[in-house]
Amino acid sequence: MTFFKFCPSCASTHFEFPENRRFLCHDCGFTYYHNIAAAVAIVFTFEDKVLFTVRNVDPDKGKWDLPGGFIDPNETAEEAASREIKEELGIEISNRDLKYITTSPNNYLYKNVPYRTMDIFYECQLTSDVIKIEAEDEIQELIWVKRSEIDLNQIGFVSIRKVIGEKYLT
Repeated sequence: MTFFKFCPSCASTHFEFPENRRFLCHDCGFTYYHNIAAAVAIVFTFEDKVLFTVRNVDPDKGKWDLPGGFIDPNETAEEAASREIKEELGIEISNRDLKYITTSPNNYLYKNVPYRTMDIFYECQLTSDVIKIEAEDEIQELIWVKRSEIDLNQIGFVSIRKVIGEKYLT
């Protein structure tokens, strides 16, 4: 299945787009590579707890998520993490506050377009668990969960379930 109905260059219907990776029009030769998008996710910890957001938008509306988002052009992963945290939670963090954890691939279906992402995970330890939501359009709720009580089935995205399961479950 493809999200293209016609070639964006010549409007032909004679094309292939196997696995939504490489679009090739057989009439005009137009080629489009649907490469991965880079995103950041920040695991905030306080004592023995991890901070989760509850998504207020699709994909995975109502599921647990981590603060973060897509990396903008000409932005480093650390800059994106700082920007996203400021936008979503109103917290100022610097590069030295971020501890790199790992990367993990993810699938992000947005408006019927299947984006593949490479999620870059950082940990940031906090000295307080008092945080407020700045981006109420994106986040329904903030919840602190003890590591021993994390339910992976509540987490929306595959990459976050994997990283939390491997690195944070006790």
